[in-house]
Amino acid sequence: MGLSLIPGVGGETLRHLLSEFGTPEQVYATPPGLLRKVVSKSIAQYIAQGPDQVAIEPILIWLAEPANFLVTLADNTYPKALLEIPDPPPLLYVKGRVELLNAPSMAIIGSRNASPQGMKNAEEFACALSNDGFCIVSGMALGIDGAAHRGALRGGASTIAVVGTGLDIVYPARHRDLAHDIAQQGTLVSEFPLGTPSRAQNFPRRNRIISGLARDCLVVEANVQSGSLITARLATEQGREVFALPGSIHSPLSKGCHLLIKQGAKLVDSIQDILEELGNAPTSFNVSDGDASAAENDPVLEHMRFDAITLDGLMQQSGLTGEKLSAMLLILELEGKVACLPGGRDQRIM
Repeated sequence: MGLSLIPGVGGETLRHLLSEFGTPEQVYATPPGLLRKVVSKSIAQYIAQGPDQVAIEPILIWLAEPANFLVTLADNTYPKALLEIPDPPPLLYVKGRVELLNAPSMAIIGSRNASPQGMKNAEEFACALSNDGFCIVSGMALGIDGAAHRGALRGGASTIAVVGTGLDIVYPARHRDLAHDIAQQGTLVSEFPLGTPSRAQNFPRRNRIISGLARDCLVVEANVQSGSLITARLATEQGREVFALPGSIHSPLSKGCHLLIKQGAKLVDSIQDILEELGNAPTSFNVSDGDASAAENDPVLEHMRFDAITLDGLMQQSGLTGEKLSAMLLILELEGKVACLPGGRDQRIM
């Protein structure tokens, strides 16, 4: 803790210090002149002063609470999968079920501004994979991440949320209840010290932990500038398999997934595709199957695809009046079968 809290000491510097001098105790016992072989003069002077007990005290108080852990590279509970990546974090703050750090896992990631269908796909894939024994890893962001965590909590293998803040801060604030549920049933993980606020540069860093913890990575929705594509690239570099869900050629949220598929990611449209690729027995879950009989019997659903459509477009396809369609769409929305999107569009989600 003392070494990690020194200004200017990141993961790479800390690993270098431990590699060069041994244990943290030995690092603190090393004369500043020898430390200068590895670190700057100012960092060597910080180390020479010994651990900052004032800075450490709040962490010790946090660790005294049930289910709070500090996991280091020297611990048996340290995730073995992270030891395979080029820059494993030397220290992890963990809240919840620490044993999940070494459970078979799958990352599910995607856009923060996800479509209703994308959210539904993420939640159902996560639930099905969780029931098949995969702990679902994601970043607790809005959109696909949150849906993946919720689906995983409904399944049997739970979920790991890798966050970009200290574990005493919930970000985004709208996920406070979700964070509480994950702390109770799953695991919250951060490499950042307590009190670290939300900073833009922290989230790309945490992405390597999301991909590193997981055996494989599924991208549900992403545009071409999405941070999810960074995570997918990291997963490929770390030797993980990347899967991607295809979508409408007209949707910006599908273009990132289509790009990944062009670059070699496995196209999947059912849970069977993933399980068969990984050598597991398939299950019966399929994405976007919905209620086929309901679609056949409903005059609106049978004319709606899973792409967003305007009322005028639906009127042309169905032959129904705008007044009648509006009433029927309202009922379908209340039943959770159709979502109302910005711009006067609707999208079938079941």
